[in-house]
Formats: sequence, C-alpha cells, structure tokens
Amino acid sequence: MSADAEQPAEDFSKTDEQWKQKLTAEQFRVTRKKGTERAFTGKYWDCKSDGMYHCVCCGAALFSSDSKFDSGTGWPSFVQPVDETNIAEQEDRSLFMRRVEVLCSHCDAHLGHVFSDGPEPIGLRYCINSAAIDFKED
Repeated sequence: MSADAEQPAEDFSKTDEQWKQKLTAEQFRVTRKKGTERAFTGKYWDCKSDGMYHCVCCGAALFSSDSKFDSGTGWPSFVQPVDETNIAEQEDRSLFMRRVEVLCSHCDAHLGHVFSDGPEPIGLRYCINSAAIDFKED
C-alpha cells in the first residue's frame, strides 16, 4: 500500500438521513442507492491532473491518476485500485445483466463496475462514477 492510500478510521454505518446530510443528492443517489450518472456528465470523466481519487463517503484512497485511462465510455476508468483492500466486489444482476459491482470496502459505497475489457497487461476497466469520488491533486 502506498503512503497516499490512507484508510478511514471512523465507523461509517449511517442511516440514510445521516448520509443525506453529508452528501449531495447526486452523491447519495449513486453511492447509497446504487445509481449511475449519465455518461460524459461527471466532473472527472475527462480529468487529466495528477493525484488521488478518494471515496466521497469515507475518504478512503481508491484510485491513482497513474492508473486512469480514456476508455471512451464517458466515465472515469482505471486499470487497478491503489490498494485492493479498499475495494470490494460483488455480483450485480440488475438491468437484466451480469456485472461486477465495485464498492468501497470501508463504507459500502457503490462506486461503479469493473469489466474485463481494459488495457493489457492487467485487462481490467474499473468504470467509476464521478459522484462517488473526490479528487485530491498532487
């Protein structure tokens, strides 16, 4: 784990009302209700700055700009997390599809999905909602 991959120490089991006080309506819809923002509308889909992307709910370090790439999908895309222990995955069968949902392992925030069509050598594409992440520039 890198020095930038800090892990939250606080308990993040909150009620919906507590999350609504902390998050914007869009952040709440995406992270707590498993929503998805429209392609090419999130603030980070085209961000090219150097830095770290953190969970908007708990602050856990999730993805480095070093692993970000332009997937052409309209969402921020990464080849790997900065620390795999900060990410959880689970099967998602919503919308009549089989996908792998990506969650923050600390606060259970829905981040997006991971697909196996990313660039080599890793071959993964973590497709993440901008509403689920905060960016801290280096």
